[in-house]
Amino acid sequence: MAKKVVATLKVAGKGKEFSKVITMSKSPRTGAYSFKEQIVANDFIKDAIAGKQ
Repeated sequence: MAKKVVATLKVAGKGKEFSKVITMSKSPRTGAYSFKEQIVANDFIKDAIAGKQ
């Protein structure tokens, strides 16, 4: 499924490529982990991992 989503975001001639970024965070109250998925342009991967986006 992820390949299909990424493939539809690629437009010929635009030159931008996208990646799926999955970040993990731990709940301070319960200790459970949760995952957040984003599709981000390759230029903004470091910002997405740092939580700025």
